[in-house]
Amino acid sequence: MTKTMDRAGLPVAKRAVGMQKVTGFFTELMRRFLPDPFVFAIILTILTVIMAIVIEGQSFDDVTASWGNGFWSLLAFTTQMAVILAMGYVLANAPVVERLLNAIVSRVETPRTAVIVATLVGAVGSYLNWGFGLVIGGIVAKKLALHVKGVHYPLIIAAAYSGFTMYGLGLSATIPMVISTPGHPMEKQMGLIPLAQTIFSLPMLVTAAVVLVTLPLLNAMLHPKPGQPVTEINRDLHFAEPTKNVVVDGDAGTFASKLNNSRILAMAIGALGMAYVVVHFIRGGGVDLNLINFFILFLGVLLLGTPNAYLKQLNEGIKTISGIILQFPFYAGIMAIMAASGLVVTISGVFTSISTPETLPFWGLISSFVINFFAPSGGGHWMIQGPFMIDAANAIGASTAQTSMSVMLGNAWNDLVQPFWILPALALSKLKLKDIMGYTVIMMFWVGIVYITAILLWGYLG
Repeated sequence: MTKTMDRAGLPVAKRAVGMQKVTGFFTELMRRFLPDPFVFAIILTILTVIMAIVIEGQSFDDVTASWGNGFWSLLAFTTQMAVILAMGYVLANAPVVERLLNAIVSRVETPRTAVIVATLVGAVGSYLNWGFGLVIGGIVAKKLALHVKGVHYPLIIAAAYSGFTMYGLGLSATIPMVISTPGHPMEKQMGLIPLAQTIFSLPMLVTAAVVLVTLPLLNAMLHPKPGQPVTEINRDLHFAEPTKNVVVDGDAGTFASKLNNSRILAMAIGALGMAYVVVHFIRGGGVDLNLINFFILFLGVLLLGTPNAYLKQLNEGIKTISGIILQFPFYAGIMAIMAASGLVVTISGVFTSISTPETLPFWGLISSFVINFFAPSGGGHWMIQGPFMIDAANAIGASTAQTSMSVMLGNAWNDLVQPFWILPALALSKLKLKDIMGYTVIMMFWVGIVYITAILLWGYLG
């Protein structure tokens, strides 16, 4: 009773209750109205068709043709994404990584600490490489949910996924990587923008630090208080998983079996792969998705130790990519309609027409957030929005580095509520989109405040 009446404690209790009400509101809203990601992609496709006809005056035949012609235009990119997720899963489940994650998990005792750790692992992993971060965040969240009693499972999965927003500030941020590479598609318009002016600029490094510190704390605050209902992981189901695919090798001891389980072969091909990466950089090569996939493939072979071990783990990883394979073509079709009809120019033109050199990055951030619902791929997003944003920057004398980075941050900000990238987390956790989206909406609001503040300060003070 004394604690309840304590003046210092009462506001904290009220804030906690208020936070739970807000979280509960968005969770229930998503539970009632948010469909599965595939259905969401279908709805967005139909909406884009209607907008192209009504707003841009396109005929149904032209819109349909644009959609069908562009539907398979991202097959190469789809394969790259599927590879990076499946092989990122293998890498994240390698014995050395497994031991590291288990060591981290074993030191966590409370639900809120578990949420903080899951957020940090997902964020740091995504900062290093977005594909790796998507996978390792979900894996550590699942381990923590199994280890720590009382963890609200939907929240910890959402928390781990929320760290994905750090990729926009990190070493694999698509747009900064593209515009710093000689020969990129827009080099004539904007030249080369070194990473020192984008992800390694002081404002962006400070922004990354702010997100890394505050987002885990916010996520911990969202956890239900003791005595409030929580949804824990189904331990019977998940503890049984490691044994369900065990296969007895009836050919053990044969020459074929020895080859399948040869450490020498794995080390040899893995070393050859690493040698190529070294030669690639010595000869001045850059970083792209193909190189990243090449690296994580052969690093995974080295860490798993044998061809057979790698294949077994890859078979598990392939389960995470079914949604990607199905939905990427639909988003490719949406992007094709947006580009061919002029919708994307119309939408962004509304923002850029009211901009000054200082505010253009802000409107670039906002318009990027909106466009990312329709074009969630960072690279494809930039090919659509980049040309007119850079033209606007050149026309009014705004910073092309800041403008480019604003598009990147808008993309990474929207990803918190974009079902497109949540698919791997859902596959790993066996949850539904509506289970976690209520939490990611709250996280999206906070990250938006951080990114908007950073972009405005950078525009006026930078």
